[in-house]
Amino acid sequence: MLTLDIADADTMRRDIAARIEAQDFPCVGAKSALARGTLEIVRCSDIRSAWDDLVIHRRLLEWARAYRKDPTGLRSIAFVFGQPDDLSEEQFENHMWERIQSLADKDAWLGQRYDHRVSPDPDDPHFSLSFGGEAFFVVGLHPHASRPARRMPWPIMVFNLHDQFEALRSDGRYEKMRKTILSRDEALAGSINPMLARHGEVSEARQYSGRVVDEAWRCPFSDVRAQ
Repeated sequence: MLTLDIADADTMRRDIAARIEAQDFPCVGAKSALARGTLEIVRCSDIRSAWDDLVIHRRLLEWARAYRKDPTGLRSIAFVFGQPDDLSEEQFENHMWERIQSLADKDAWLGQRYDHRVSPDPDDPHFSLSFGGEAFFVVGLHPHASRPARRMPWPIMVFNLHDQFEALRSDGRYEKMRKTILSRDEALAGSINPMLARHGEVSEARQYSGRVVDEAWRCPFSDVRAQ
């Protein structure tokens, strides 16, 4: 992992926090995690490189274990890549899936079980990623995202635990939060994100990068544990 001086790391965290805290930022879940101190920001080097993949995977395993010990509240872990800052939406999407594929390959090689509550098939409406036996979904952010809510100064991959949203759904809070986010996103962008869908309606893989894709799009990912 790239070593930065404290000021650089602090600047990065401060800029991300300022973006999330902005009045027009639509994701109330991210706002809650930031306010509660349950948004972890991990500084990485280059999203085009596998340099940090071992560290990222280890942090995901630690994140999964910590969640099982204390599954309360919303939490997210964001891997922030220092470069590059000039990727197109297609380029960001390609490199994001390269990182995801590398992480999933490491998880399988280490003998980690796939979370049985979700599917490892990216074409399945019940698809989610799995690391350390816990299901995750990814939110991609980068400077040139077409959706304003997905724009950040650096390429970022935010990993969220699938189970925490299932918990929100079971106690009736999920739909209210979803409605609030959609309303705020529409106010910011002038339209609702056409890629958003509930888990189980369509594969969430289509939502990860933030790019609008058509029905012909195929996810460039496969997990050996799907066989």
